[in-house]
Amino acid sequence: MRIRDLLFPPRCVLCDEVISPEEGGCCEECRPKLKYITEPWCLKCGAPVAEGEESFCASCKVRNHYFTAGRALYEYPSVRTGIYRFKYAGRAEYAEFFGREMAEKLKTTLTGWQTDGLIPIPLHKSRERKRGYNQAEKLARAIGRYCDIPVFDKVVFRREKTRPMKELNVKERQNNLKKAFIIPQDVVKLKRPVLVDDIYTTGTTMDSVAKLLLEKGAVEVYTLTLAIGTGI
Repeated sequence: MRIRDLLFPPRCVLCDEVISPEEGGCCEECRPKLKYITEPWCLKCGAPVAEGEESFCASCKVRNHYFTAGRALYEYPSVRTGIYRFKYAGRAEYAEFFGREMAEKLKTTLTGWQTDGLIPIPLHKSRERKRGYNQAEKLARAIGRYCDIPVFDKVVFRREKTRPMKELNVKERQNNLKKAFIIPQDVVKLKRPVLVDDIYTTGTTMDSVAKLLLEKGAVEVYTLTLAIGTGI
């Protein structure tokens, strides 16, 4: 056993109990609780849709998105507690398991998109200082390492400290993010970037950043999130 594992033993991403390194980040009891997004899924945002329904979820049927397509790994309710600790309780180490899972399960999708870089959704500086890290960047770094894709965390910046999105409806989310992001440089070299975040709800955040990237020269913009759900 490594000294690091003795000093900081790995914990299960769901129950947070100490586990052995061989368990890989999730204990045997909790692993069956992880609910992966399986086909059929919405061809736009990646949300699960019922068997026999149309190719798009109810939300994407009535909303136009700036991003080309998106995928998510888990159904949000199955990882809610883990994501909460990952974001707000200092469990930055969860990124290794979550990022590896995203890389393993969604690598074929990333290859098909022909992406030339991952862009984590940025946090406002004050919020990142409070948390100690940006969970989206942690995920992007892990995915990039396993899939050999470069990560660009100095392309998009958050200049407005917006209200927490979970408190707002769709219209309020859109107003909340007006002028929230900025791209201070020409990113024309990134033709097919993938935006990485922990949760996809309505797509408002992704659309805000995707619109800016398209204006700066991107040809297509894709999204990749750890979990997807509604009413979060």
